[in-house]
Amino acid sequence: MPPKKAAAAEKKVLLGRPGNNLKIGIVGLPNVGKSSFFNVLSKTDLGKAANFPYATINPEEARIPVPDPRFDWLCDLYKPASKVPAFLTCIDIAGLTAGASTGAGLGNAFLSHVRAVDGIFQVVRAFDDAEVIHVEGDVDPCRDMDIISTELRLKDIEWVEKHLDSLKKTGRALGNTSLADKAKKEEIATVEKIYNVLTKENKDVRKVDWNNKEIDVVNGLQLLTAKPVTYLVNLSERDYIRKKNKWLPKIKAWIDEHNPGDPLIPFSVALEERLANMSDEERKEEEQRLGVTSALGKITQAGYSSLDLIRYFTCGPDEVRAWTIRRGTKAPQAAGVIHSDFENKFVCGEIMSYEDLREYGSEAAVKAAGKLRQQGKPYEMVDGDIAYWKAGA
Repeated sequence: MPPKKAAAAEKKVLLGRPGNNLKIGIVGLPNVGKSSFFNVLSKTDLGKAANFPYATINPEEARIPVPDPRFDWLCDLYKPASKVPAFLTCIDIAGLTAGASTGAGLGNAFLSHVRAVDGIFQVVRAFDDAEVIHVEGDVDPCRDMDIISTELRLKDIEWVEKHLDSLKKTGRALGNTSLADKAKKEEIATVEKIYNVLTKENKDVRKVDWNNKEIDVVNGLQLLTAKPVTYLVNLSERDYIRKKNKWLPKIKAWIDEHNPGDPLIPFSVALEERLANMSDEERKEEEQRLGVTSALGKITQAGYSSLDLIRYFTCGPDEVRAWTIRRGTKAPQAAGVIHSDFENKFVCGEIMSYEDLREYGSEAAVKAAGKLRQQGKPYEMVDGDIAYWKAGA
């Protein structure tokens, strides 16, 4: 008798809304530099930057190109008529204040805007400026981070409590025989576990190692604390240039204690605003003179990665284009990002890796080396794949 095949490891389901068109929201207290950051990031003046709370009420949205040296190299190789990089959709959300979870300020509207995004850029103010008021009276980034963390968690607790109550009301009549009843009981147990994580363990939902069935329940609830967070610390230009600030070690310690593993990126809105008004040549000269570089590219890439987004490329003389997909996407669904027909009538994909093309220098050389692969429906896309899709009539 042949030996039994080992069972394949279950593929981990990703936390968050399924899909490729994911959005990241810029969150923080009022007057920490959110709208000014949004403006320099998006190269617009859509965000209302003002020296008073609630200057932004309706969220603004912009698509930000994600820098990628691979994309630049492919454009140099193919010299296409059209170049379309990967984009990250960013939303400028108004300032949250203490009590937002109970509706203080414009809390309920703002928290619904946070619920609608898939990840969070949390802007933290670590600069002193007497001319820019602070809603809490003085600058204390750790207190500000406590406020945001508490408000998001309190709103999740309220949301989970309501959901649990309605589940338990319908759950009283459940038996032990049908599969549907068993599934409903499992859902109730998972929601109770989520509630305990938020209330007894005082943890954000994203910091728990859930199994796939539990992740399906978590994703259905669209919880605020399930969204990945990247902390952006807004420094004065002077502190950013000298790479020193009294708050940075304290902020890092706060993250390590409360949300270990979350990325922290220091930057300076004041410097970014100044660089944004310069030509490319002037900007390079100024960066060399100061010995620093803009942090915007790093921030955009961090946001893209936090959402588990990767990209593949389609290349030719007409167009080089980066297509955004979620990590773990199979070939037919990746092709479907271009057009639904490519997914519905999928035949196969001709795939080569960016590294192989870079090494061999041309498609013909990659093919001659046997590195161009035909991949079928089970193939899982890898970041940097270059794809040509074949679909039926």
